[in-house]
Amino acid sequence: MTEQRGKLNQPDLLISKAFVAGKWVEGENDAIAVDDPFTGDTITEIASVSAATTQRAIDAASEALPDWATRPAKERGAIVRKWFELIEEHKEDLATIMTRENGKAIREARGEVDYANQFMEFYADEATRVLGEIIPADKPGRRLLAEREPVGVCAAITPWNFPLAMLTRKAAPAMAAGCTMVAKPAGQTPLTALAFAKLGEEAGIPAGVFSVVTGKSSDIGKVLTKSMAVRKLTFTGSTPVGVSLMEACAATMKKVSMELGGNAPMLIFDDADLDTAVEAAMVAKFRNSGQSCIAANRIYVQDGIRDKFLDAFKDRVSQMSAGDGFDEDNDIGPLIDGDAIEKVDEHREDALSHGAQCVAGGSSPGGRIAIPTLLTDVPADAKLAHEETFGPLAGVIGFDTIEKGLELANDTPFGLAAYLCSSDPETIAHVSRGLQSGMVGINTGLISNASAPFGGVKMSGVGREGSHHGIEEYLNTKYICQAGL
Repeated sequence: MTEQRGKLNQPDLLISKAFVAGKWVEGENDAIAVDDPFTGDTITEIASVSAATTQRAIDAASEALPDWATRPAKERGAIVRKWFELIEEHKEDLATIMTRENGKAIREARGEVDYANQFMEFYADEATRVLGEIIPADKPGRRLLAEREPVGVCAAITPWNFPLAMLTRKAAPAMAAGCTMVAKPAGQTPLTALAFAKLGEEAGIPAGVFSVVTGKSSDIGKVLTKSMAVRKLTFTGSTPVGVSLMEACAATMKKVSMELGGNAPMLIFDDADLDTAVEAAMVAKFRNSGQSCIAANRIYVQDGIRDKFLDAFKDRVSQMSAGDGFDEDNDIGPLIDGDAIEKVDEHREDALSHGAQCVAGGSSPGGRIAIPTLLTDVPADAKLAHEETFGPLAGVIGFDTIEKGLELANDTPFGLAAYLCSSDPETIAHVSRGLQSGMVGINTGLISNASAPFGGVKMSGVGREGSHHGIEEYLNTKYICQAGL
């Protein structure tokens, strides 16, 4: 490790304090160490705030709400746009912080900053597009209106795999809609969120409008879910945690949006363009080291193209390199922790014990590095086919007919994303409609876009992020009936 590894142009973006009510505060509990997934070294220790400090953040958000909600939408949008400009200005530092605490390849970290900032730019403009309705009166002398109002104080709980993008997808529409927010980032990757908060402070976000609380998830989450002042909770993470949070929010009838587990299928049909299919599979499977809720967890390849696809896919997977995220030559960095490595190993060994063959990659070399691996002849009952691997392990499963492919793809309680590769318009239309998922990528593995709705069905969650649907999640509709005109 060189002295330049992880060096920041603006060192004060590396922050260890929580951001509450416009102030940087120490925690009352024992500090939490944030480590570098590649070296294992402690980067810093962050504040672990108490329930009382979390409540103070909620109170500050409540106090700030009336002024922020009634500001002209253009003014709110201008502050979000300034925030966007500061993120763009400090892009390299944000990417560096992300790679330090998450481990992802620096090229992917830069890409995430760009992707995350799409939401800031989009919702800076969307603030002025929140419109109400004038409803035709049912009788003379009456006026009927439907107005849109901010939901109020919101809580956001974000994951470690995309520490900036999953936060901007929530904060940007909330700020644009006139809501205030208390955010709780994942304990493994809080530093990106704190740097984001600092840039928001510089952009002119008023005190209390946006706070970041760091510490023990269970303690902070309990305060956020029980608070009557918090009118919405938005969460990205695992399905079991999402279900628990929804249950906790039910007592106070909060509005919720949940982006949960995926187990995404990819269907590659005989008529697919081979190069396109291989590229789509590489992106959909190995983006962010496979640590993505929309990663192609199950790759189904039709019998007629299977051998050609495997040969080409194997060559690409074999050429990938894994190691230090700061090495520009590496395609993927270390996984987030030891449990992630264990799960990849477990899924690989389980598939092999059931008859699968390893044609590229293999066992983990040690530490948190997982070698990009390709398995073929994976049986349908392998763990890899039913559980999210969340790592760079690809398994190919064969199928014969279109209907059998759809049956296999839909054989899951999840429904976040799905992918298909085909050159036949009839197949594309039939399969894209038949897939039980909230999103479908056709001949591409890169589907996320700020102007498009992101979200799932079944056990993959409720609500949408991105597009005009995303800001709707932070608005209530008020019907107004005026008589005597």
